[in-house]
Formats: sequence, C-alpha cells, structure tokens
Amino acid sequence: MTVEPRNLAFIGLGVMGYPMAGHLAAAGHRVTVYNRSADKAARWVAQHGGRQDGNRAAPTPAAAAAAAEFVMTCVGNDDDVRAVVLGADGALGSMRAGTILVDHTTASAQLARELHAIAAAKGIAFIDAPVSGGQAGAENGKLTIMCGGDARAYAQVEPALARYARAVTLLGGPGSGQLTKMVNQICIAGMAQALAEGIRFAEKAGLDVPAVLDVIGKGAAQSWQMDNRGKTMHADQFDFGFAVDWMRKDLAICLAESRANGAALPVTALVDQFYGRLQARGDGRRDHSSLIRLLRDTR
Repeated sequence: MTVEPRNLAFIGLGVMGYPMAGHLAAAGHRVTVYNRSADKAARWVAQHGGRQDGNRAAPTPAAAAAAAEFVMTCVGNDDDVRAVVLGADGALGSMRAGTILVDHTTASAQLARELHAIAAAKGIAFIDAPVSGGQAGAENGKLTIMCGGDARAYAQVEPALARYARAVTLLGGPGSGQLTKMVNQICIAGMAQALAEGIRFAEKAGLDVPAVLDVIGKGAAQSWQMDNRGKTMHADQFDFGFAVDWMRKDLAICLAESRANGAALPVTALVDQFYGRLQARGDGRRDHSSLIRLLRDTR
C-alpha cells in the first residue's frame, strides 16, 4: 500500500516503541526519534537507514517534535509522559498549531484529558492511544490500539497508526482510549489468575496439562492468555513478556479510576495483591503470568 511520506517524531524507544517507530520508517515516513538513552536512538537510526532516508535522532523531545506533523510518545507512566511532553525540553513546547500529539503510554484518563486541554489551547490535537498486544504485537505490527479524542484528528493519524496495528479504533472523546485500556487490563488480570488456578489444579490432579490445555482451548475456556501463556506457565517459564511491575502499575490506574467512578473491582483488587506478593519476592520483572508461582509454594 502506498503511503504519503510524513515528517513524524517518535519519543520513547523501549521494547514497544522501538519496533513501532521502525514500522513507520519502513512505511516510508521520515521519523525523528528521541530516547532517554541516546545510544538506543543511535542504534535505531543505524538500523533504519539514517539520514539518507530522512530518519534521525534528536537530543531532546522538543527537538524531535519541532518539524513533525504527528508526534508519538510511548513511555512508562504519567510522570514520564509529563516529562517528555510538558517538561522544559518537552515536545509540546516546539509543536506547531495543526499538528497532532498521540500518546501510546498506558496512563490515566485524567492525564489524557489534561493533555488534550493544554494541547488544544495551542491549536494542537491530542489522541490518547494505549496499545495491547505486547512486545510480539509491536514487532509484528499487530497491536490493538484504543483511541480517545477528536474524530477529525483521529482520521488524519489513523493511517500512520495502522502501520503497527491490526486494529485501531476511536472509542470516544479524550480519555476514552485510556479507559478502554483499563477494561483490557482488568480482564487480563482476572483471566491470568483463573488460568493459573486451572493449571495448578490440573497439575495436582495428575493430568497431562498440555493435553488439557489443547482440548479446553478448543472450547468456551479459550483465550489469548491460554493460547499464549498456558504452556509456558506449566513449564515455569516467565523471563519474557509483560512484566509484573508494569501490570501492577496498570492495575493501580484501574483501581484509582474505579474509586472515582464507583465501579466495584473485587477480583482485580485481589489479583493486584497477588502481584504485590510477587514483587516482594523479587519477581517483578517476570511475565505477568507468573501468578502461578504463588500457587506452587507459600513463600
């Protein structure tokens, strides 16, 4: 598919942002990147053609955003977003009226609404666009992107986002993308715990666990978690994927929002405590599916 080359900026080259920015470059866009660790930005530029293809690294978020039509951010949390967008060298300080800021960070809906208002005062559109699909989804260009913001700005930026997504959807006004991502994480937490309990039950019952997962995966119990994490949970393999620390961060956002809107999240609150126990054991960097470790011993 042909694409109109645009000047883009991508801020944050972590395990998600690095391949996401790469898909934009591969599509023919001219991408300026910024990363807190400059060596990673330099490595990205070397991998994606360098200046001859219009791709380069910038020393600050502001410098990366200065000539960009769309600016994408993908960092760690609310504070990180504020730093790269609103800080002394933040992207918003150099963005021009008529450009669009897209935040892929999983952050609070309150921050999304705040950035929308600040950007609008400068004539800049803002789209909150958290993603789901993990590192593999980013690398394969198969993320699910949940968006909130103005429909006209979304229509302009959607073709670029589609370069690293299998689904991009506008869910409503500012903050709607973040709220939808909260629903996603609430569901994942409950499914991961249920899967851990089911697998541990099968182990204790002396069943052939891979065979059990194969057969129930063809029925009503099937889920992404079962397909992608069931057998690795049984094998006690967790040195990959979406870390406990990041899931705990996300669930804190969900629980704070539930206190504000009155939604009851009893299972989510309980699973959040289990993740806290994993962190206390030193398992914070292991995949979120490591919940089963708590069922295998009582440390």
